[in-house]
Amino acid sequence: MTTSRRPVPCFALQLPTDVSDFRKNIRRLCRELEKIPEGSIVVTPEVFVTGYPYEAMEEAAALADEALEEVVKRTTGKIVTLTLIVREDGHFYNRTFVIPDRKIVHTQDKIKLFLLGDEDKYFTAGSEEKMRIFEVNGMKMGLMVCFELRYTEFWQKLRGADVILVPARWGLPRKTHLEILPKALAICNQCYAVVANSADGEMAKSSAVIDPNGESVADDDASVIEGFLDFRRIKLVRRYIRMGLFHD
Repeated sequence: MTTSRRPVPCFALQLPTDVSDFRKNIRRLCRELEKIPEGSIVVTPEVFVTGYPYEAMEEAAALADEALEEVVKRTTGKIVTLTLIVREDGHFYNRTFVIPDRKIVHTQDKIKLFLLGDEDKYFTAGSEEKMRIFEVNGMKMGLMVCFELRYTEFWQKLRGADVILVPARWGLPRKTHLEILPKALAICNQCYAVVANSADGEMAKSSAVIDPNGESVADDDASVIEGFLDFRRIKLVRRYIRMGLFHD
């Protein structure tokens, strides 16, 4: 972790999905990305382009390459997450791409499928081995997708990350959980967490940029939430609240 660098702007997009027009969602996402300045981290909601169209999974997967190509074009000077439904070897996966500066550096399939939402009936779970800390532009990053926030063994796998990116499609009945869990994660791992949740009517919103003390920037009425990743803050909390986990 480089502590002398300037704070990095972090954006959580909080957008509704138009389930009747997937390409409309691609266009909306591209417009939002074009507004965000270079040097930023951008987390987009889980499967924003399509939602969970269980009656149109083939159509959603067929659009993945087009969506990825269009979004990659808009990542110059930025780090962007994009979660898509993909089909491989006859199986559907919920896959997140991490794209800095028009290059895909990390992919991760959702490991823990949400049984209450029937995800296990349509998707194949990803491998836990793919959940790891990866580095982009000198920043140590981790990724969790939505329901995976509930599994504290994953928190341990990502200890040492400067920031954990959390694309989500989290339901309104469990809104309080989405407000508590990523704050606890940030405090426990002494890092930042950036949560981007869907703004659909049945979703919890609660997108946020959360610092290592659990302080958050959030606004349920906004489509874009902006905060900063401050490396000095990470260093300070790890120095003064020593947990025997880090060597900064």
